[in-house]
Amino acid sequence: MNDLFHTARKAPAKFAKAEPLDDIRQPQMRQVLQRVCDVIVGKREVVVKCLVAIVARGHVLLEDVPGVGKTMLVRALARTLDLQFRRIQFTPDLLPSDILGVSIYNRQTAQFEFRPGPIVGNLVLADEVNRTSPRTQAALLEAMEEEKVTVDGTTHPLPRPFFVMATQNPVEYEGTYPLPEAQLDRFMFKLSLGYPSPDDEVDMLARWQQRDPLDKLEPVLHADQLVRLQEEVQNVAVSEGIRRYIVQLADETRRHASIYLGVSPRGALALLRAAQGFAYLQQRDYVVPDDVKRFVYDVFAHRLILQPEARLGGLKARDVLEGIVQKVAVPV
Repeated sequence: MNDLFHTARKAPAKFAKAEPLDDIRQPQMRQVLQRVCDVIVGKREVVVKCLVAIVARGHVLLEDVPGVGKTMLVRALARTLDLQFRRIQFTPDLLPSDILGVSIYNRQTAQFEFRPGPIVGNLVLADEVNRTSPRTQAALLEAMEEEKVTVDGTTHPLPRPFFVMATQNPVEYEGTYPLPEAQLDRFMFKLSLGYPSPDDEVDMLARWQQRDPLDKLEPVLHADQLVRLQEEVQNVAVSEGIRRYIVQLADETRRHASIYLGVSPRGALALLRAAQGFAYLQQRDYVVPDDVKRFVYDVFAHRLILQPEARLGGLKARDVLEGIVQKVAVPV
């Protein structure tokens, strides 16, 4: 275990090739994947990434047009993992207390009692998160980073496990408030489902023709079992070479001429945890460079702010990251 990277190079043939991103080996989470994919047709790779974020204790931002299954995906995950599901519908008039909860004076006990808001749950859906004011958006910051909320000077821990899966519409901007960089930085992944292929859409219509497939979903795991899986993920070994590789990728974004704001240390840590999560789901106890490379775009892209001239020239964050990935040497 002291030199896991060299162990990986001498690993059995089944690890010689990078595992496909649309499949996992861990038995329980593989069951979760199969059941969720019975509801969300043709989006297996996105579901795998969501499961990686869940076992790695990360939050996910789903950005896509209405009607492609963002909310249904979150509900399916909550039901299959047997998590306490909470939904917050973000609107312009929403207040922080509507999310966090309030302290109410009890005359019988002569004390203030905390009445928790919808943020107190295992899997919280922040629906259309960019439709509320920055003040209300900021109410999520402490919960997402520290898994606790502070109301009237008193801090209350959130239940474990705790995840925020937020959605937003990238097309309609009227009446919206773009998420600030501090908020985006707290999401491990920013994902998009996209439209299904014609064959997948025909399959989806057949499955939904008579009843909602969500109704027959049965739990595979329970919350306490998921917490144990998360603890096991933290024990997945990462060699110093891999850690330096992640830091070099992040550092290149901070020095690139086309990038105004590069990746923060929190972003580098998110990439490390994502790599650990995927390695665990593949039943490996070590991380290899391919684990890092396959998630660098989903972890880094939404954290970058390009220079104005780069944006005007049509350059995208993914284009810049592709050049950085090609430039930074892979550890051996």
